[in-house]
Amino acid sequence: MKSLNSIKKNKVDHTLHVHNKLLEIKNVKKYFPIKGGVLKRTVGQLKAVDDISFTIFKGETLGIVGESGSGKSTLGRTILRLTDPTEGKILFHGIDLAKLNQNQVRPYRKNMQIVFQDPFASLNSKMSVQQLVEEPLIVQGRLPKHERKKKVYDIIEKVGLRSSDVQKYPHEFSGGQRQRISIARALVMKPNFVICDEPVSALDVSIQSQVLNLMKDLQDELQLTYLFIAHDLSVVKHISDRVAVMYLGRFVELTTKKSLYQNPLHPYTQALLSSIPTIHIHPGQKEKREKIILKGDLPSPTNPPSGCAFHTRCPYAFKKCFEQRPQLQMVEKDHYVACHLYNPK
Repeated sequence: MKSLNSIKKNKVDHTLHVHNKLLEIKNVKKYFPIKGGVLKRTVGQLKAVDDISFTIFKGETLGIVGESGSGKSTLGRTILRLTDPTEGKILFHGIDLAKLNQNQVRPYRKNMQIVFQDPFASLNSKMSVQQLVEEPLIVQGRLPKHERKKKVYDIIEKVGLRSSDVQKYPHEFSGGQRQRISIARALVMKPNFVICDEPVSALDVSIQSQVLNLMKDLQDELQLTYLFIAHDLSVVKHISDRVAVMYLGRFVELTTKKSLYQNPLHPYTQALLSSIPTIHIHPGQKEKREKIILKGDLPSPTNPPSGCAFHTRCPYAFKKCFEQRPQLQMVEKDHYVACHLYNPK
């Protein structure tokens, strides 16, 4: 059985040395109105994504981690305009997608795709693999049927399935094979940016490494850029170049993978990393990391705390944390943190 430690390293070094901006997010917010009363008037806002800014460079993998309900998936869907942003800019190749209507966004969708979390729910059970993978080509282009068929066969083989599988239906495949079909459907248009919304969380551990290896190989071969959303810190560590930690709709830390795992600065990041299970191989082996137990639950995004959103659970909170919202700022080289501990005055 393969473990996550068996995942291959990238053949290409996707690091911050690649300074070609592919996607730039500026002050993006996504609020959902809360309706109440007989007349269903808006009585509040659910702040799923609350003023986030970051950049993704060509060829890299940016991982986003956080608890359930932190807004990771909503951020991904907002970037793709599957849901409209409340405020902010989404600059893709310099074009602000937030200003475009759905018809104007459509031509850009062939370059921006998504792999969903659940391969059982994201595939139409009444469509064959041929129909599922070919559908984006029909919607986006006017290729002749024989060219579409060739593209389907090519991408099916690239994701590790057989050409004879194109006539089968989703229920005839295992979970890992279904996710390969989802990946094929996302890549058949040859996009340069793919959002992976927890693509291996629904799979067995023995299958996760196979799918992640596949995604890394495809990234090298097709020159892809990934935004990888996950709650499993081990998965994010192996596939990402940079990692952003998200809490209650906001980024609290953003840095390189090495820096985050070796020197986490935000108290929330430290608590997340301390929760990773450690396997003791030798009897009597001591725990390497001190366990940090957070008190309380994630606050409601309908009524987030004032000041720092994490102060209700932070063991180091002081007066300023209750009053002012910390901004994401660079405290070390390429290491951004939103915490008053690093700017107490």
